[in-house]
Amino acid sequence: MTNGGADAPQRIFVGDVQGCAEELDELIARARARFGEDFELWVAGDVVNRGPGNRRALERVRELVEAGRGRFVLGNHELHMLQIALGLRELGRNDSVGDVLGAPDAGEWIDWLLARPLVEAGELAGESFVMVHAASHPDWRLEALREIADAIRARLAGGRESARRFLATDAGADPMRDALDRLTRCRSVTDGGGWSSRDPEAPSRPWHVAWAERRHAFGIVYGHWARQGLHVAKGLRGLDTGCVHHGRGRDGFLTAWLPQPALRSSGRSVFDVPDDAFWQIPARRRYYDPVAAGTGD
Repeated sequence: MTNGGADAPQRIFVGDVQGCAEELDELIARARARFGEDFELWVAGDVVNRGPGNRRALERVRELVEAGRGRFVLGNHELHMLQIALGLRELGRNDSVGDVLGAPDAGEWIDWLLARPLVEAGELAGESFVMVHAASHPDWRLEALREIADAIRARLAGGRESARRFLATDAGADPMRDALDRLTRCRSVTDGGGWSSRDPEAPSRPWHVAWAERRHAFGIVYGHWARQGLHVAKGLRGLDTGCVHHGRGRDGFLTAWLPQPALRSSGRSVFDVPDDAFWQIPARRRYYDPVAAGTGD
């Protein structure tokens, strides 16, 4: 992979797909029309669930990853599907991953997903960044974040039984299990170090507000928080704009960020604001209707 310089393939970061394969196909077609094959797709997790085209979306992402032209990190919905596959939870009424789990090659998909990372790191025009599904601990420096993510990946990639034991572990009994949930589910944090998957209510705050106060020397690209919408702040790009949630009181989009490394020559960081380097693919239709109030994004 390149370092994201001005003459490198265009990196295209995309938020939560959640089975919206038609919109993902449109995004990839637009990228090919603009850049030919000279682009890399970086997907911030939650390729599956709630939408109708989970297998197709996974196939598109896997093709690019295995061709060396894509990166992908696990999201909470991939972990949810893995827990179903490993017998740790039942398929719910809002789960749409039967097109993956019911296929003859489901085991191959499970093994492939268990080997995926929780964090992908790189550089854009010499600036360090990471891509994660939901959040980082506000205090984790870049190397600590990568080390923790690598340790979790090793636990998941050690075989299905090892992964099953790890995923079945209570987060309160294993710091790595808690870190896995934080990386894939966190939205809010407290000053005492606690975190929650819920939207922040005082005294908790958005995780990225606490993170930004530490003035880390790297940027973060993330997804997961559809109710928040597109989040563009210095050092931060939050890309979940709720494509699969279209019709739930909002318009849904599949959003991609196309950072412009050439800005560095003008003294600007690729993570500076304002920034209008985004593509938004409108959702085709309303995809699902939550069965119970309070169903999360």
